[in-house]
Amino acid sequence: MRYEEKAKLTAARVLVPVALLAASPLLLVAGAPIRRRYLRHIYRDEAPLILEKAKGRVSVHWFVVTSPLLDGLCRPTESLGRLVSGRGRTAM
Repeated sequence: MRYEEKAKLTAARVLVPVALLAASPLLLVAGAPIRRRYLRHIYRDEAPLILEKAKGRVSVHWFVVTSPLLDGLCRPTESLGRLVSGRGRTAM
């Protein structure tokens, strides 16, 4: 969508957190793997850019990637994964 389309941008800003809250039980249980796959999908080689300032375009993916809510919902499984794999342990 274009920067000038204020109604679409506002709708995306409102609906992305609503969608994340609807998916929050799933994100709390399996957030880290889901987030990694989603980011791989967005940043793959043939994917369009999520933010094109020269053309004045922004993708709805930009709102998802920059959402602090998504980061907070995925944090428990990321920290649990670090504990299980041993990366979160300190040397004694």
